[in-house]
Amino acid sequence: MTRRLASLADFSYRRRGTMVLLWIVSAIAIIGLGSALAGEYEADYNTPGSDSKAASDLTEREFGGYSGQEIYVVWKDPAGAASGPARRRMDAFFEQAEAIENVEKRDAIRVSSDGTIATTTLPLTIPGWQVKKEQGEELIDAAEANSGGGLKIKLGGEPIYTAQEQTSPEFFGFLGAAIVLLIAFGSLVAAGLPLVIALVGLGISSGGLIVLLANVIDVPNWTTAVSGLIGIGVGIDYALLVLTRFRSALKAGKDRHDAVVEAVTTAGRSVIIAGCTVVIAVLGLFLTGLPYMYGVAISASFAVLVVMLASITLLPSLLAYLGPNVDRLRIPVLGRSLDAKEGGESPAARWSHTVQRHPWTAAIVAVAILLALAAPALGMRLGFPDAGNDQPDTMTRQAYDLISEGFGPGANGPLVVAAELPGPGAKATIEGLATKLRQEEGVAYVPPPRFSDDGAAAILTVIPTTSPQDEATSELVDRLRGTVIPEAVGASGVTVLVGGVNAALEDQSTYITGRMPWFIAGVVGLSFLLLLVAFHSPFISLKAGIMNLLSVSAAYGVMTLVAQGGAVGQLIGIDHEVPIAPFMPVMMFAILFGLSMDYEVFLISRIREEYLRDGDTRRAVADGLAKTARVITAAAAIMVVVFLAFVASPEVFLKLFGVGLAAAIFLDATLVRMVLVPAVMQLLGERNWWIPDWLERILPRIEVERGAPGVATEGGS
Repeated sequence: MTRRLASLADFSYRRRGTMVLLWIVSAIAIIGLGSALAGEYEADYNTPGSDSKAASDLTEREFGGYSGQEIYVVWKDPAGAASGPARRRMDAFFEQAEAIENVEKRDAIRVSSDGTIATTTLPLTIPGWQVKKEQGEELIDAAEANSGGGLKIKLGGEPIYTAQEQTSPEFFGFLGAAIVLLIAFGSLVAAGLPLVIALVGLGISSGGLIVLLANVIDVPNWTTAVSGLIGIGVGIDYALLVLTRFRSALKAGKDRHDAVVEAVTTAGRSVIIAGCTVVIAVLGLFLTGLPYMYGVAISASFAVLVVMLASITLLPSLLAYLGPNVDRLRIPVLGRSLDAKEGGESPAARWSHTVQRHPWTAAIVAVAILLALAAPALGMRLGFPDAGNDQPDTMTRQAYDLISEGFGPGANGPLVVAAELPGPGAKATIEGLATKLRQEEGVAYVPPPRFSDDGAAAILTVIPTTSPQDEATSELVDRLRGTVIPEAVGASGVTVLVGGVNAALEDQSTYITGRMPWFIAGVVGLSFLLLLVAFHSPFISLKAGIMNLLSVSAAYGVMTLVAQGGAVGQLIGIDHEVPIAPFMPVMMFAILFGLSMDYEVFLISRIREEYLRDGDTRRAVADGLAKTARVITAAAAIMVVVFLAFVASPEVFLKLFGVGLAAAIFLDATLVRMVLVPAVMQLLGERNWWIPDWLERILPRIEVERGAPGVATEGGS
């Protein structure tokens, strides 16, 4: 591997013009192809094998393609929602809306007790998340065109939410990373190089590969925000590591060719191992069995792979052009964080010696803090935040508020009870079920049942008293399925399924909870094997897995605490308790486990390099920590800033996602890398490098940052 990387570095240096041109041409071609052949962002959020999926299939089969989902329409007129002028405007709106593809004729109209608010639904022939954005925009335009004269028409539902303008958090993440880089390097040129790598990666992945991927598999519309910020974060981190090693080699007296070769064959090797670990962890999302997760996994992998390749090919070519000029355009005062003077014992080395003198105390305190932070995760409630969390100026939020005002919050998320009848005589059973449901606690309204033309199926719409995200609504779904419906239909032969958006999301929460152990075992197992091959040390690989589990658990706890609202939640705009989207713990685990391994690889590779000098584990741990502390701190600071950019998103789940990721990276770079790693490695001593002879014989060798005496240090000591 060393020879191949050395050859790659030599080619990047000697053929730097060719390499830069190759990247420019590739970027233009891929982005151009993506623009010309862009696929539609869509995702199927149905859970395989669930009752809600079966209910959706039944309604689609027996009711003319009705998917069980709809557009919510609500209007308010102080002069009367059913008055002549309001009725004429609404008739015009419905005529336009029903002409749009996949939209059926409206259902019955309900009018509020004071007569000023009315609501109905427009049934959809496909799930809301499959409706094209353009169709949602047409519906919004129709509502706005027919509003006026005191009449306000508002729409809700997944297609309307998708059609609204969304704020992209990538810009804020990029800006924050740029500020941290300027502080770290103090040079516009040096700070600009990692940003260039991140921009190239963002353009190729988000602007080309991901939109092309949408032609082949389901890709949710929020994928580009997640993969974009991951790509920016790891791209800057990987470029930072290579750039820092190059600058250190120059300061050690090497010419620019040798500095490029050293940077690629040492730091570049760490980048490859770290990048592959992230990709393996993210591809673990395939273990969830949820089709829309496949698109997220592949998209994030694209983002990581592109910046990984750019860091070991494009960046070395740019460094070959710049040489010592990499530190040009310096900003006074800034840049000391990565430019510490050589000589003397650094603060990081002194800290490591302190931890190593009291390893048991340090390890116990660090683990106790992480477990305390993880404790709130025991109360994590999975579910999907509803439109009541949208920004006040969005149409979905305004529709939610109007529906709640006129008919209660439960009208924003009706349950669809689908029934398959053995014969016409079973209609009485359905009528009895409707009566039973109207009497049930937590049910606000049940209109008369609808029967299919052949009498083989029926639909009951159940309006809960509580909002879609309320825990009581989830309990109602469970109660209807578990006791109310079975008791009502008895041995009649009627098959009843509870569907609708609320039930579908409840099913997904249950499904993911059941798959989590398999998913975690798969990701941890694959990462363990990769680190075992990289370091040939079972204890180091096992230690990395356990520590990453601790930091991820602590991140879950922080995210749960923020989701509970209160003073902590209000810091990011969450003023009441919200559920955590069921896919978030899975995605966070995959992403965080991979990113945490980045720092593990960076740190352990340097410790191992130091150990190979004289076989002194105690000195190797202290020196390895000292020589990587500045780079890891800067890299972690960049990643924290990038992930906190999610807070700028109007979507609650992205806000929570960003807080959880930022918390995990911060804890990983502080408590784990600065306390647990030196403490545990001190306790293990020579066992850090132990491996059974039989295992040593069968494992391939991919040495990570194998150094020699006199090799340049990262960031000073």
